[in-house]
Amino acid sequence: MLQKRIDDQPTISREMVREAQGILHRHLKDVGLKQTAQRDTILRTFLETRDHLSTDELHRLVQKKDARIGYTTVYRTLKLLSECGLASEVAFHDGIARYEHQYNRRSHHHMVCTGCGSSVEFFSQEVDHLEQEIGRKYRYLTTRHTFQIYGVCEDCRKKNHAPRPL
Repeated sequence: MLQKRIDDQPTISREMVREAQGILHRHLKDVGLKQTAQRDTILRTFLETRDHLSTDELHRLVQKKDARIGYTTVYRTLKLLSECGLASEVAFHDGIARYEHQYNRRSHHHMVCTGCGSSVEFFSQEVDHLEQEIGRKYRYLTTRHTFQIYGVCEDCRKKNHAPRPL
């Protein structure tokens, strides 16, 4: 699956990794779980990638760094990262849950091709403002939103000779 990703930071610094570890470690303490080297390895591996990763994909990357880390540990750690705001789950058209890191990233949105599954990230102040406006209208303090547009990319339209949208 092709994924075009737009990031504010092309790479993550050691200092940023330490800050993210601090967030995870505080969350672990709050929920009564131990901080472990395996969880730190999973976090570092996750933060170093720019892809939308499934649990399987992250597990394969983590295995290259520490073969002793099991699939269940990766799965549970991803859930912990989501709970503390370091990751968010994104669902594209294929039904596979994927995760992307949220540490030090501004709000962004996705456009997903229903033909090949490629996705493009984009920024939109209008969508961000709409979130705030709707929150005010219904008296919510909004914290985040997801916004995905589904369609057919140019490459798929060319391959299938599909008519262009009006």
